[in-house]
Amino acid sequence: MSDRHNRRDFLKTSALAALGSAAALKSANELSFAAPAGAPAFNMPQTFHQGFPTGKLGSLNVTRLFLGCNQVSGYSHSRDLDYVARLMREYQTDERVLNTWQLAEGLGINTVLSDPFDKPVRIMKRYRKERGGKIQWISEVHPHAKSYYDIRLADLKENVKHILDNEPNALYIQGGVTDSFVDRGLLDELGEALEVMKKTGLPSGLGAHSIETPKACARAGIQPDFFMKTYHMDDYWSATPRDKRKEFLVDSNSPDNHDNIWDIKPEATREFMATYHTPWVAFKVMAAGAIPPEKAFSFAYRGGADFICAGIFDFQLREDVEIAKKILAENLDRTRPWLA
Repeated sequence: MSDRHNRRDFLKTSALAALGSAAALKSANELSFAAPAGAPAFNMPQTFHQGFPTGKLGSLNVTRLFLGCNQVSGYSHSRDLDYVARLMREYQTDERVLNTWQLAEGLGINTVLSDPFDKPVRIMKRYRKERGGKIQWISEVHPHAKSYYDIRLADLKENVKHILDNEPNALYIQGGVTDSFVDRGLLDELGEALEVMKKTGLPSGLGAHSIETPKACARAGIQPDFFMKTYHMDDYWSATPRDKRKEFLVDSNSPDNHDNIWDIKPEATREFMATYHTPWVAFKVMAAGAIPPEKAFSFAYRGGADFICAGIFDFQLREDVEIAKKILAENLDRTRPWLA
């Protein structure tokens, strides 16, 4: 039996361990950079991967810009342009995705984040086997359901078991899922799900679109290894007018959601995250293509994000990497110190 298979079985067994145990399993060399809210922040010495600045998500060394996979799965967020999702899926053939990830690795990006569904998982297995790819995979914990509000603790636990078979490098509960647990007042169940994830020994995070989600988690003492929180400016022409914005509606199937904004209070996000001493991955920074990367990346890094997760097509990669490197080399005058 291979070492990889032994590790996978160990992780799965650990994830199913009784929740009553107070001890959380950690890998021998894991370092935790999360600190309780109110603890003093610190500046971590800058490190690099192939010339790209990196930081830590738990024990995982991650480039400060890494790839999302909405384009692979066909989540276009294209407002009312129904054909775009299919166009993305048709364009993003398996071979094109393999080439994109290989190019990303060549440019220094060392991590990809995706949902745990068939297409990205299938391609990741091919990439590792056929291309010898070393790119790290952060998997969403994202059970299939008609609505986020139908998902329960048992669904999250079962989903973690399934994901572990595919050998991810880190886990996080998808933002719409986390938001739904907070909105329903199921913080105890959310905390239990996070503990199950932590028992695998993998870096374990939470996602959010609503700023009320990390606030509620902090109040409840729920401490992920990192937080994925949307963050983008809101002055682009298709952004929902402020008087029409509603909490916990983002990324829903509600007819009131126009699928064109993912952070309805960017100033509140910046203000709260400045006090939240947990590594922060900003996502949806380009508002699904509405904001140019030069503006979006600068806004996110200057606003305090430790990392950016961005959906990037193959023809955008070289330019976006250079933009990120240039911004990261500047004096960003951040009010929030680097937390990772």
